[in-house]
Amino acid sequence: MKRVAGIIAGALLFGAVAGAAMVGVNIAAQHAGIAYQQSASVVTETQPTTSETQAPAETQAPASSKSSAAIQPQTITNTVSSVSQVAKSAMPSVVAITNMVRYQQNGFSIFGNYQNYETEVPASGSGVIIGKNDTELLILTNNHVVESSESLSVTFIDEETIDAVIKGTDATADLALLAIKLENIPTKTMEAITIAQLGDSDAVEVGDQVVAIGNALGYGQSVTTGIISAKNRDVSTSTGTESGLLQTDAAINPGNSGGALLNMQGEVIGINVAKYSSTSIEGMGYSIPSSKAQKVIDALSTLETRSDVPKAERGFLGIQVKNIDAQTAASFGMPQGVFIYKRTEGTNAQNEGLHEKDIITAIDGQGITNYTELATLLAKYRAGESVKVTVQRPNGDKYDEVTVDVVLGSADTSDTNSSSKSSQSNDPFSRNDGSNGSEDGNSDSSNEDGNSEGRSFNEEDLWRTFEEFFNQYQR
Repeated sequence: MKRVAGIIAGALLFGAVAGAAMVGVNIAAQHAGIAYQQSASVVTETQPTTSETQAPAETQAPASSKSSAAIQPQTITNTVSSVSQVAKSAMPSVVAITNMVRYQQNGFSIFGNYQNYETEVPASGSGVIIGKNDTELLILTNNHVVESSESLSVTFIDEETIDAVIKGTDATADLALLAIKLENIPTKTMEAITIAQLGDSDAVEVGDQVVAIGNALGYGQSVTTGIISAKNRDVSTSTGTESGLLQTDAAINPGNSGGALLNMQGEVIGINVAKYSSTSIEGMGYSIPSSKAQKVIDALSTLETRSDVPKAERGFLGIQVKNIDAQTAASFGMPQGVFIYKRTEGTNAQNEGLHEKDIITAIDGQGITNYTELATLLAKYRAGESVKVTVQRPNGDKYDEVTVDVVLGSADTSDTNSSSKSSQSNDPFSRNDGSNGSEDGNSDSSNEDGNSEGRSFNEEDLWRTFEEFFNQYQR
C-alpha cells in the first residue's frame, strides 16, 4: 500500500514539475516576442492578423513597386515597338494594287506575217489607306503604279478585292490618290481594315529603325526592316530628278511601290518607291517623305472624283504644245513640263490668261511633267468646264508660277489637226518625239519611225533646231 502511495506521489511531483516548466517556458517565450502556436487552426486564424497588424509598411511598398512596373512597359511599348508589333498594327492599312495595262505587241509570227495587236497585262503595286470622306475610302500610292491603267483593283487585308478609280494624281511628286465607294466595301472588310497614321518624316533621324510593308513581286503583303540610311536624297531617273527622298536599307522590291515605310511607333513616315532602286545595288531603297505626301493628300482629297468623258464631249485648252523633258530642262535651265508655243486660232476656249512660252506644270493642282499626263487629266473634263492651269512664266532670268482660270473649248474649234499640218515645217518640235505639237498629240504627217513627213535627221540637227527656236525667246 505504501508502495502504491509512493508511485502516485512521484507521479504528482513529476506532473507538477513538468507543468511548472512548461508555464515557465511559455512566459519566457512571450517576453521574448515569440508567438506560441497551439494548433493548426490557431495558425490559420492568427497569421493573417499578425501579418496585417505587424507589417503594413512592408506589404504597401511592394504593391507600389508592382504598379510602377506595370505602367513602364506600356510606356515603352507605345514609344518603341518590335517589328512584329509594328507589322501587325500596320498591315490592315496597307493594300495590294493590280493595274491592268494595255500592251501593244508588234512583230512577225512564225509564218512570217506581220502582226500588230494589243493585250492587257497586270502590273502590281501597293497602297496605304489614308482616310475616307462621306462616300469614299481614300488610298495613297505612287503615280507610276496607276498610270496608263485600263482598270484598277485593290486587295485588302482580308483578301477582298474591289475595283478602284483614280481620284487625283501628281506626277511631279509621283503620288496618286485612289477612291473606292464605301457602298461597295463589305462590312467585314470595313471591320478588318484601318486608316494609317501619318508621322513626321522631318523628325526622323539617320539610324532610326524602320519597317517597310508592301506587295513585293505581287505575292501579297511582306515585311522588311532596316534603318534610315540618309535623308534628303536626290535621285536621277529617266523622267527627271526626285528630290528630298528618304534612303533606307530595308529591301524595296518591285511591287513595293506605294507601300508604307513606318517608324517604330507604327506611323507612316514615307511612301516607298521601288523604281528608284536597282537590282545591281543592295541596301539602297527610297521613300517619299510623309511631309511631302501630306501636302499632296491635302490637295488631291478635295478634288471631285472623275471618270473619262466621251471624246466628242472633251474640253480643249486651245493651244499647241510640246514637251520639255528632263534633259531639255536641265540644258536650258527651264522647268520640266508642257511648253506652249502657239495658241490655236478660232478656238472657243477662254484661254486669254495663257501666254506663249508658258510651261504648264499642273491642272487643278495635279502636277504634270509631259503632254501624256496633261491629256490624261483633260480627258476627264467636258467642254465648257473651267480648270485652273498652273504655268511657269519666264520673267527675266527666272520663272514665276502663275495660276490661270481657263474655260475649255470644244473639239470642233480647238482641234488643231488641220492647222498643225500647215505649220509643221515651221515647228521645230515636230521631230522631237513624233507628235505634231498640237494639243491632242495626234500626228497625221509622221511616219512609223516618228520622223515628220518622212525626213531623216540626227540628234545634232534636232538639237541645233531647238536651240535656234529657243533663242527667239531669250528670257
